[in-house]
Amino acid sequence: MEYHNPVLLKETVDGLNINPDGIYVDVTFGGGGHSREIMSRLGEKGRLIAFDQDEDALANTIEDSRFLLIHENFRNIKRFLRFHGIKKVDGILADLGVSSHQFDVAERGFSTRFEADLDMRMSKKGDLSAYHVVNQYAEQDLKRVFYDYGELKNAAALASAIVDFRSESKIKSSETLKLVLARFLPAHKSNKILAQIYQAIRIEVNQEMDVLKEFLEQSLEVLNEGGRLSVISYHSLEDRLVKRFVKNGMFEGEPEKDFFGNFEVPFKTIEKLIVPSAAEIAINNRARSAKLRVAEKK
Repeated sequence: MEYHNPVLLKETVDGLNINPDGIYVDVTFGGGGHSREIMSRLGEKGRLIAFDQDEDALANTIEDSRFLLIHENFRNIKRFLRFHGIKKVDGILADLGVSSHQFDVAERGFSTRFEADLDMRMSKKGDLSAYHVVNQYAEQDLKRVFYDYGELKNAAALASAIVDFRSESKIKSSETLKLVLARFLPAHKSNKILAQIYQAIRIEVNQEMDVLKEFLEQSLEVLNEGGRLSVISYHSLEDRLVKRFVKNGMFEGEPEKDFFGNFEVPFKTIEKLIVPSAAEIAINNRARSAKLRVAEKK
């Protein structure tokens, strides 16, 4: 099963500052590119635990006694590490968003390029699909999804158009959804706006913001002192959460001050924001919006 090149491969794994005898976690296994790079830097005593909720990723497993692939959502990282007898780890890598493979398989419904049923589930076991969101959400909830997750200023109009159309006929496919929203898609900006609409629905279907928050909070609990967190995000909503958490240890507000008036924060930033080179973007288009942040637990 073909998966594309991993984004910021060297930079992301370098950020983990690998100890050959350490325990590491790749919470977004996918095609296994980042995992294989981590494995290449581990010694005989090192271990790598990977997570992926997508059934398709299981075909890429690494046959090595030091490797374990857990078929679960990484929002459950702490619970499943404990289940396997692991309380603390030395580094965690996350490559957020949708994999190139998921975008390229038409029937998964992630890409604006293909005619497909409305699905967008990262795990086929998920109860909520894009069909459900588009056809059953109340108008106010659709508006919230488009505004919060697509950052679309005309969210109310988009939601209203969908509700009007579905009162006569269900919206079952990506092509029908595009037709319903055609008047909001001027030729010079149609791809960008469609991408924002799809992003909004996908984030809602997969609860991506809630999952990311839960994962970041648990990463703090399972990392050893001096352990590293290396996270690639692809849109401003994700990056904002990661940036705030590694800076303050929280998503909103300011951290408490100690006796001397210094902020008490759990991480120190290792690198300033890292973005792909022009050369990498030329080879791998998915890299164009990638942002890498690396932090170390104090």
